[in-house]
Amino acid sequence: MSKVTVGIIGAGRIGQLHADNLVSSPYYKLKSISDIHLSHLKGTHYEQEALLTDNPDDLFMDPDLDAIFICSSTDTHADFIKRAARAGKHVFCEKPISFLLQETREALQVVNDAGVKFQVGFNRRYDKHFRKVYETVRAGTIGLPHVIKVTSRDPEAPPEEYIQRSGGMFMDMTIHDFDMIRYLSGKEVIDVTVKAANLIDEKFMRHDDVDTAIITLTFEDGSLGVIDNSRQAAYGYDQRIEVFGNKGVVSAENEHNTTVQICTKEAISSAHPKHFFLDRYKDAYVEEVRDFALSLLENKPLTCSGYDGLQAENLALAARLSWKEGRTVAISEFCPVKID
Repeated sequence: MSKVTVGIIGAGRIGQLHADNLVSSPYYKLKSISDIHLSHLKGTHYEQEALLTDNPDDLFMDPDLDAIFICSSTDTHADFIKRAARAGKHVFCEKPISFLLQETREALQVVNDAGVKFQVGFNRRYDKHFRKVYETVRAGTIGLPHVIKVTSRDPEAPPEEYIQRSGGMFMDMTIHDFDMIRYLSGKEVIDVTVKAANLIDEKFMRHDDVDTAIITLTFEDGSLGVIDNSRQAAYGYDQRIEVFGNKGVVSAENEHNTTVQICTKEAISSAHPKHFFLDRYKDAYVEEVRDFALSLLENKPLTCSGYDGLQAENLALAARLSWKEGRTVAISEFCPVKID
């Protein structure tokens, strides 16, 4: 292959983002886009860039497709993953793989049996700032990690219809932070403790969800992790990480709309953080699809595997159980099975 020929299932916001990045990438040829609704794509550049179909089978049966990007609703992921793998297609799937561990394990087993590659869309691993923190930790510069902190706060609460189908804050939002904290540590989490509250909007409570949480994690070497989440930060999209070790500390602060800082006698001021994930992680989305292409074209190992997706789901479910039952939850309660 000189290029990876791909199709996309799901043409909502994230599917269109990937479509644009695939079209502009030198590593891909976008051939098909499938969605149950196509009216929003009519008359757009997508109609010129790819074949549009409301039948995903058209993609599974296309011998020209090397890989399929699954960007549809989470409840469809497991089925599409299995169908794509059985058709011999490599798979890129947005997070989470599914809402149910058994479904995720079954999908990953089919992927394993089919011998295709599978990448999960945890795009933050590909952010240049977070990647530098990761590399600094791996180089031993700050010694052995003792405490890892992840702050993730959205600028505004999502609409209620989204909350109804999101799977809850831990599965929808914090799952990125669970993946990031594992990525930075390089160790597995053995237990999770959650304190959570409804402080922003009662609509979360109506759907048995929370909007604010502090999560503590214990890693297998005894080191600790802390995640703090909020669905609404008045000042913008707050995305920060820190790894504290026995030889020092490394951190990544927010990206701002401008680096200009104004200093006067009265105050020091700077710009707000970038407003939302499409701005903050724009380059990371480009890098993650590039990484997937290189794993196929040059047979390089994946940066974010199906196992990483499974472990993030384990942590999300453990966090919810900890919140509901008011106790520390051991990850071993979910009996995770490693699938290479």
